[in-house]
Amino acid sequence: MPGTIQSIERAAAVLHFLGAVPEPVALGELAHALGLPKPTTHGIVRTLVGVGFVVQHPETGHYAIGTGLTRLGETLDPHLLRSRAANWADGLVALSGLEVELGILTGGTVELLHHVFRPDGSPQRLRVGERQPLHATALGLALLAFAPAASRPRDLVLTSYTSATVTSVLELTRSVQQTARRGWSLADGTHRPGIASLAAPIRHHAGLGVGALAVLGPRERVLTGSGEPLPGLVEQVVGAAAAVSARLQERL
Repeated sequence: MPGTIQSIERAAAVLHFLGAVPEPVALGELAHALGLPKPTTHGIVRTLVGVGFVVQHPETGHYAIGTGLTRLGETLDPHLLRSRAANWADGLVALSGLEVELGILTGGTVELLHHVFRPDGSPQRLRVGERQPLHATALGLALLAFAPAASRPRDLVLTSYTSATVTSVLELTRSVQQTARRGWSLADGTHRPGIASLAAPIRHHAGLGVGALAVLGPRERVLTGSGEPLPGLVEQVVGAAAAVSARLQERL
């Protein structure tokens, strides 16, 4: 039988100790109590702070149990996600001149929680509540790349919507891997002909994806002639998604 992993045992010891004491603890005191070198202890608690399991008090520098542990099994309320994202979605519309969608993974589809029209007055239809395919949308690719593995659907039916739709498992895997590497996704006419979109993940606990934010519109308003995103557009989408993620982390 393989042995235990020492670093995990030490992290667990830190959590047990902090959970048992009534007041925040100084780093030196924590290291002494656990019989660990101070640099080792610092590395452990710094990591635990980063994932929300431990908090460091700004005034004293002492450490205490964070609320991240109590929220491990909690499912994010879609209404909370929508409320946290609404202002940033509006701002993204103003910056990009494109329509914006907010989606979550529901079963084997993207469910649209929020939709903001393009500000150009062109005919548009409200799509809140609509289900969209994961494999054929930028929202879907972002969700597949960053959602917890246990929640990702298996054996997706890769329906063809346009001549550009990915219908091969190998192609889809490559697209998802590319999305994970660069931190944003692109769909070029794969769901609706002539419509392109860019999306970025919204993250919550330990960086796990809980939703995605996308801009979309006529191809020429999203991509260059060579199929690359127009200058600055990726940064706008990624920045808005990161801002929503930060708002969600305020609950920790």
